[in-house]
Amino acid sequence: MYQINKITSNRVIDFAAEELAKYLRMMMPYCGDIDVVYAPSATDGFRLGLMQDLGLDVSDADDTELDDILYINTDEEGGIIAGDNGRSVLLAVYEYLRQNGCRWLMPGIDGEYIPRRDITPVSYRFKPSCRYRGQATEGVISYEMSKDVLDFMPKLGLNLFMNEGRNPVGWYNGYYNHVYNEENRPPEPISEEQGLQWKRSFESEMKKRGIQFHDVGHCWTYDPFGLLFGEFDKSNTADDSHLVPPGQRQYLAMVNGKRRIYQGLPVNTNICMSNPEAREKIVRYAADYAAKNPSDYLHIWLSDSKNQQCECEACQKKTPSDWYVVMMNELDELLTKEGLDNRIVFIAYLDTTWGAEVETIKNPSRFTLLFAPITRSYTETLPKERTYPTSPKYDRNKMVLPKNLEENLACFQSWRESWKGGTLFFEYHFWRHQCFDLGGIELAKRLNEDVRVYLENGINGGMQDGSQRSFFPTGFAFYVYSRTLFDVSLTVEELAEEYFSVAFGEDWRSFYDYLERLGAAFSMKYLEGEIYFDPENSPYYNPDHLASLARAKDILEEGRALISSHYNSAQRVQTASVRILEKHVIYSELLLDALMSKAAGDDDAALEKYKSLIKRFGREEVFVDRFYDHRNFSYAYEKLFKTRAKVTEPITQ
Repeated sequence: MYQINKITSNRVIDFAAEELAKYLRMMMPYCGDIDVVYAPSATDGFRLGLMQDLGLDVSDADDTELDDILYINTDEEGGIIAGDNGRSVLLAVYEYLRQNGCRWLMPGIDGEYIPRRDITPVSYRFKPSCRYRGQATEGVISYEMSKDVLDFMPKLGLNLFMNEGRNPVGWYNGYYNHVYNEENRPPEPISEEQGLQWKRSFESEMKKRGIQFHDVGHCWTYDPFGLLFGEFDKSNTADDSHLVPPGQRQYLAMVNGKRRIYQGLPVNTNICMSNPEAREKIVRYAADYAAKNPSDYLHIWLSDSKNQQCECEACQKKTPSDWYVVMMNELDELLTKEGLDNRIVFIAYLDTTWGAEVETIKNPSRFTLLFAPITRSYTETLPKERTYPTSPKYDRNKMVLPKNLEENLACFQSWRESWKGGTLFFEYHFWRHQCFDLGGIELAKRLNEDVRVYLENGINGGMQDGSQRSFFPTGFAFYVYSRTLFDVSLTVEELAEEYFSVAFGEDWRSFYDYLERLGAAFSMKYLEGEIYFDPENSPYYNPDHLASLARAKDILEEGRALISSHYNSAQRVQTASVRILEKHVIYSELLLDALMSKAAGDDDAALEKYKSLIKRFGREEVFVDRFYDHRNFSYAYEKLFKTRAKVTEPITQ
């Protein structure tokens, strides 16, 4: 009979002990009950606690609250499972189980593999390669699904989650209102109050696991001025008088001689950064929010648009990044005055991709810089010759954003001249870009490369601004992302065998090869609009690509046969993985039909087939919606199918 002794008692270690007991009993169904007790002086059984309480060295952690160290020293009877903070103890429990054969491939019980076996000794001490390892709110999701994702994250070694916005109700409503699928699933709107309650519940689940909580992001350029995110009008952008409260227009950025809401969207509207009253409103609002809404990191971002910076005479005396740093210093002063120790994240994004030229952060210990290269290509990482080009100087409202990671990093180097503190990335692989890799293998390779490149450039991990349902056709890309952040030495080849052998059994290589060939035939470069048959035409008009798409049809037939021959398995995770692939074949065939028309130049037929795809596969959504984000996939392809080619006669297929 096993016993788990908690050497340290705190909320996260309590949860870690219960998780260990649960999975040990699943591995050894006849081992009997497992007691979990608080016994700080215990010398036998499993001992869970902080390394500091066990007299273990943690000197390699720069900050024991932020840096994770995992320590395991066990035999057949038990032993020590510890970490330098509560979260690290939980991570160490999952790593102990991993080294005893457990695997977690997707959220929920359908994604886990727990072997029937006796435990074996483990000796392990490890500090993860990257400090920051996580994801942020994007796509749409139900509350129960979001809890499953949160439960799944630390099992892969992830340690942070960002909730974008003050209230996540928009992300929930995208799911419950079944955006892009209203005909098949009637809307079920969620109220602001319900969204806030769910946020608080989610925060509690994070606390239980010790997950680092990052909060907000956008909102600071509109909320303090009474501009409401949900109130916008893109149909009448010439008249925004009904959107701007009395007395607030003076604070809006002046562009082309006018202070107005950009594109009718408050979230895309900048402020007059040189106006001290405007900055004070933001700083005061942020300090009040920080006092009432505790988080580990509060993100203070500017607007979500480019080339819309204020052009007044005062604003033009400094770059947007310099004014941004001025405001960050003012926020630090107020937080310090009010005794608030909140960590603050500021962002290198769009206009602030270029670093501050004259201003510097006065209290770097409070701040972390977030690098968000949203305009980069996702079909390549860096060329073999890593010589960064000279970054062009910032040009107010005339800038051309970098097109690849190499150029983005070149621009980011300008921040290095004024910023020496901590840095993490904010990436978009699991936003619309995942939708353009039909096999998911190329994206997995890119993620493994990207994490390494970021670490080489002093960017200590980060988070994904992507759908929390990124497991279609498999969860391999997300698995590679998570495990590479945890241990940058892991290769795609190692991770492929680890993932696919559990997901599909002994014949795993056949499934891997099928998905790799399928992705290549659809071509991520084509779907990203990066290859041209005619440089003067739409990138999606490409008769040369028709042959590759025709190969995809044959590959899908091979996939059907492979799926049929492995349809049911003794392991639930394998059955679930094959069932997801079964639905993926249906999706891919519908998409292929639409793309054949698109590449041939028949835009009208392609658009109708795209609409049919959304409606037809919408009927399948309910069977895979824990793993597939229908709104995200449908949105990703909307621009592609609405882009028109300059041809008069489509090619006959």
